[in-house]
Amino acid sequence: MKLTCSANTPSSARFPFKRTMKGSRLASAALATLFLATSTSAWTQQAPKPAEDATKKANAALLKELPFSDKTSFELAHKGFVAPLPEAMIKGAQGNLVWDPTKYNFIKEGSDAPDTVNPSLWRQSQLLNISGLFQVMDGIYQVRNLDLSNMTIVEGKEGLTIMDPLISTETAKAALDLYYQHRPKKPVVAVIYTHSHVDHYGGVRGVVDEADVKSGKVKIYAPLGFLEHAVAENVMAGTAMSRRASYMYGNLLPPSATGQVGAGLGTTTSAGTVTLIPPTDIIEKTGETRTIDGLTYQFLYAPGSEAPAEMLYYIKEKKALNTAEDSTHTLHNTYSLRGAKIRDPLAWSKYLNEALAMWGDDVEVMYAMHHWPVWGKKEVQEQLGMQRDMYRYINDETLRLANMGYNKEEIAEQVKLPKAIATKFSNRGYYGSLNHNVRATYVLYLGWFNGNPATLHTLPIEEGAKRYVDMMGGTDALLKKAREYYAKGDYRWVAEVVNYAVFADPKNQAARDLQADALEQMGYQAESGPWRNFYLTGAKELREGVKKLPVPDTASPDTVRAMTLDMLFDYFAVRLNREKAEGKHVVLNVDFTDTKQQYTLEMVNSVLNHTEGKPAKEPSASVSLTRNTLNDIMLKQTTLKDAVAKGDVKITGDQSKLNDVFGSLDDFEFWFNIVTP
Repeated sequence: MKLTCSANTPSSARFPFKRTMKGSRLASAALATLFLATSTSAWTQQAPKPAEDATKKANAALLKELPFSDKTSFELAHKGFVAPLPEAMIKGAQGNLVWDPTKYNFIKEGSDAPDTVNPSLWRQSQLLNISGLFQVMDGIYQVRNLDLSNMTIVEGKEGLTIMDPLISTETAKAALDLYYQHRPKKPVVAVIYTHSHVDHYGGVRGVVDEADVKSGKVKIYAPLGFLEHAVAENVMAGTAMSRRASYMYGNLLPPSATGQVGAGLGTTTSAGTVTLIPPTDIIEKTGETRTIDGLTYQFLYAPGSEAPAEMLYYIKEKKALNTAEDSTHTLHNTYSLRGAKIRDPLAWSKYLNEALAMWGDDVEVMYAMHHWPVWGKKEVQEQLGMQRDMYRYINDETLRLANMGYNKEEIAEQVKLPKAIATKFSNRGYYGSLNHNVRATYVLYLGWFNGNPATLHTLPIEEGAKRYVDMMGGTDALLKKAREYYAKGDYRWVAEVVNYAVFADPKNQAARDLQADALEQMGYQAESGPWRNFYLTGAKELREGVKKLPVPDTASPDTVRAMTLDMLFDYFAVRLNREKAEGKHVVLNVDFTDTKQQYTLEMVNSVLNHTEGKPAKEPSASVSLTRNTLNDIMLKQTTLKDAVAKGDVKITGDQSKLNDVFGSLDDFEFWFNIVTP
């Protein structure tokens, strides 16, 4: 917040939202997608190793467990095909690569899985690679694999309703252009955001003009809480979440049979311009109905399921159910490995049960914002019922075993889905996984502590690692024994035990290489796209180190403008360096002359509090400005010095006190270590 800084204030304080992003799944999207164009050339490449015999056997065993001869999903994924995606790469205004439609051409439909890819994940990646414009039914179309998510287009009485306009304006515009090449060019009259993740709203300016929204020509519908969560969910832990997202989405990995093969939910994320136009019409509860361009939409409000703010809806005249992201062709995350608040599998299950009760007797097609549709009442009922039972089972079985005295690791090893659920490809863990969802459910109810006092106050990992290595007879002895386990294919144990050697002596390349080898084989065996990406990215960093690539400024203009002042000041408080602030007491009055809001910021006891509407009688300094001026400063469209000189910012009192506050704000370094201390 440069508004209260002098020219000597550190850059971190002058632009405190650098490296943060808002929008759940991808604090990720705008940030991690940077790596799409830069990563493979920026890293010093080391040739990956082949699949070991143990990996080949594990993957071959899965071929016998699942019905790979069933091609129904491929038939459904091709159904309604209208036209392929454009062959040309999509680029931004500056010539930057936004989307490469050829990136996954090495994944051929019908080809056998390479030894280095779990065959079930390979099958899912083949399905995700089926791309283009598709007709779901009369008047409903989808563009698939032009981003992580689908964009759906519904033809109404006067125009078009766009559902979830992707991550980037460039891909969303390309999707609409593709539709217009094959259908009448009607105007967009409405947009629906199904939920608060960035791949479901970020491309909105590629399909509508905000002037039309403000004039009322275009309405935007969203669930209650959408704007708050779209803007704020990832701000507080944005840097950590985004750094981990670079692992989860495999953006540091080259696309190949030994690298990234997709994310399970979609192939990958676009790297274009993320935008946000606030909704004009909010859905607050289940049962609400709207007539949108001549069609009747019935809504089911589903907060706390796949997103903090989410909704499902049914188009009555079409008998078409949109399940947003609560029912897709994968076991989803009840906890995201990039880091996020844990989701409630019981509530999730109940929302799907409610959808069945509301529309199951009439529905003819179910489509979601990822993957391909399901046609037929019986088939939709089976899909919804199976996934309802899957999330309910995760919840109930975790609690049953917890009440028998098992801890989260023990439970995660024991829980197996019922065969009827587990053998359906749509329930496999391509994006989430049964293992980490179960552990998350345990933590949701019981927290991180397992009840054993020996685990209550363990040593920090680095300190504990040194003692473990010492007790094992030193690094050489540990590595000698670990190599024996590696030869037996016990990669999980090798990765775990050699991690002690790496944290005890991070410069020991032999230890790093052995752990990397184990992680690589685990990646080759992983059915979950994010698990594979985590393992292989970890292996890459162990071998090659952390490469500090350029980090984009992810605080887009739309995001900054949508943030409330409370969100802004809360983030400042997170960034306050407690040691620098210790012993200082500063009170600032900040008056926003256009919004008629007054805030008091008080730095005391090494925390930063803010209070609205109660100015301090004797502040250290006072500042007055407009919110638009603050936005311009945050977006680097002006500087505090220039704004003061122009009279856009007025400061009275002791300006040095401003520097006491904003000179105490930390800058979060993005490229922190993950696999080493």
